Amino acid sequence: MTNPIADPGHGHSPAAWTGVIIMLAGFTIGTLAFCLAVFSPVWIPIIWVGAAIVPLGALAGWLVSRAGYGVKGPKYSPKAH
Repeated sequence: MTNPIADPGHGHSPAAWTGVIIMLAGFTIGTLAFCLAVFSPVWIPIIWVGAAIVPLGALAGWLVSRAGYGVKGPKYSPKAH
């Protein structure tokens, strides 16, 4: 049995979800643009836009965590499993 005090929460926090959703959007945009670039080179800059969104998602997750919504933040309330 694990110690509930030492349990890091496995990223079930608003900060983690914010970062992951933004990064997922970046990967989705980049992947779709990559597939469409086969037909037209107009989509190539959009690939780089998707790639630029990924680190912005990590930054957003970190900022939301610093705002108190991370696993150990004062504004986070864990949900019962």
